[in-house]
Amino acid sequence: MKDETTEHLKRDFRARDAFIIAFVFISPIVALYAVFGLVLQAAGPAGWWTFVVVLCCQLILAATLGVLVSRWPVEGGSYQWARRLVSPAYGWATGWAYLWTLIIVLASGAFFVAGFIPPLLGIKPFGVAEQTIVALVVLAAVTGLNMMGPTALKIFTRFSLVCEAIGSVGLATVLLIWHREQPLSVLTSTGGASSGHYLWGGFIFAVGVVGFSFAGFESVCSMAEEIKDPEKHLPKVMIGAVLCIGAVVLYSSLALILAIPDLPAVILGQVSDPAADTIVAALGPGFAKPFLALVVLGFVAAMLATQTSVSRVLWSFARDESLPASRFLVKLSGRHNNPVRAVVAIGVLAAVVTVSAFSDHIYTTLVSGATSGFFLTMSLVIAGLITSMAKREWRYGPVRLGRVTPLIAAAAGAWVAFQIVNLCWPRAEGEPWYVAWAVVIGMAAVAALGIAVRLFVRTPAETTSREPALVAD
Repeated sequence: MKDETTEHLKRDFRARDAFIIAFVFISPIVALYAVFGLVLQAAGPAGWWTFVVVLCCQLILAATLGVLVSRWPVEGGSYQWARRLVSPAYGWATGWAYLWTLIIVLASGAFFVAGFIPPLLGIKPFGVAEQTIVALVVLAAVTGLNMMGPTALKIFTRFSLVCEAIGSVGLATVLLIWHREQPLSVLTSTGGASSGHYLWGGFIFAVGVVGFSFAGFESVCSMAEEIKDPEKHLPKVMIGAVLCIGAVVLYSSLALILAIPDLPAVILGQVSDPAADTIVAALGPGFAKPFLALVVLGFVAAMLATQTSVSRVLWSFARDESLPASRFLVKLSGRHNNPVRAVVAIGVLAAVVTVSAFSDHIYTTLVSGATSGFFLTMSLVIAGLITSMAKREWRYGPVRLGRVTPLIAAAAGAWVAFQIVNLCWPRAEGEPWYVAWAVVIGMAAVAALGIAVRLFVRTPAETTSREPALVAD
């Protein structure tokens, strides 16, 4: 396919917009409240240190990916990087894994939001079936907002950024000053959470779960051709977003842990939502609904950013005629030339994932699957980068890390490889085998589907050295 479609893409986003999208994609509320209870049940209060470990490792990963996007600021992100680093087929496999990772993230966000609707409206909790139906409604609403174009995304994400930053930092400050229930020394205690050796028990599992909290900062690179001067700004945007999110999450999680009135109950899993329950216990029932509204807002904004990013990955595939119905999906609509068809397709696929994952373990399965998908994609990209460096074929863009680049890339590669093994390792004791191996089964299913699609679609001749087409400002 000719690149005539790409010249219609508009650079509607500045560096500030890119930072907000990356920040909101991770979101302090999403990063913390989605995994807070799981971390405490796995590692107790000492699980706070897992946030520190993951933050440091993700910064190494962000620096490595910054080198890549600086050279290839192309719509589609990791799909296009891997394609140019190794081969079109390798890039296709990488992009396919990333595509479904973001779709699963979108589905998990919708399911999580649906769970907050009953306490927000003051009605009885949903069953799994009811929550799944509401999640589909949430997906439809988010898809409708995304179809409106970049203006709706900018307005919603900026509003969410202000509310989340003020709410997270302000709330944490109030809890630390006036509602501390635990001593600072509790951060060195597991509270009996982990079985066996602490490091190889709950802590390692918690590191895997927290990986979900800081994953996705690179998703804004999938919109590179819509951002002004992406080769200069996106590396800084990724590192800045990870640092800011990390600072807010560390501060907020510290405040929440020290304010928990009944730690044993939380560690034993007797408290369904320890973050919300701690806040209500400290500030009273009157604060519950505003807090829940803030959580819902944060997740919806994150879903908007997710769907925007993944629709661009899908659109990039379609531009290369690498998917069925590529000619249909590549069409742009409206005065902003928004890939509306790709946005709708992603909404439909996320709905299919939500229904397919239907079970009592749906949320944990979706979170684990999404996190492992992120690290699998990054491992493929970094393996390609290391191979290119080893062959002395690598050429830098405007941003470089100097002579330490191979060492940083190797460290990032070791980190993502560790996380893949950590997340895939079966830990569901007493559960059926398909629950214990749910992540591996899910990854195998995505791979099998990918092989079938790849065999069905005959892609045109491509070259790995093809540079991105110019896009209109």
